[in-house]
Amino acid sequence: MQQQLEAYNARDIDAFMQWWAEDCPYYAFPSQLLAHGTAQIRERHLARFQESNLRGELLHRSVVGNLVVDHERVTRTFAEGPGEVEVLAVYEVSEGKIAKAWFKIGAPRLHSER
Repeated sequence: MQQQLEAYNARDIDAFMQWWAEDCPYYAFPSQLLAHGTAQIRERHLARFQESNLRGELLHRSVVGNLVVDHERVTRTFAEGPGEVEVLAVYEVSEGKIAKAWFKIGAPRLHSER
């Protein structure tokens, strides 16, 4: 997961995508399918990777068996302006790739609201 986060922070779509299984489902927690497969996951991240302030800060990581849970603070540019959001990311890993992913996203906090 660390290399995937580093590729995310580098906004390197090819390095980021190498960690995703071809048929990976990508959910908003608990079960809203947002993307299925690497083509849709890639498309979902292309615009986000254009944000110059994009950065995921790992606050805590837990690993149990083949599940990895990351608690992150993500800085990005929302429609309303720059800010940050807390994210819980749950990854099911199989053969070194993300086989399933769930994301619970908190409320965005705009930097002007601090």
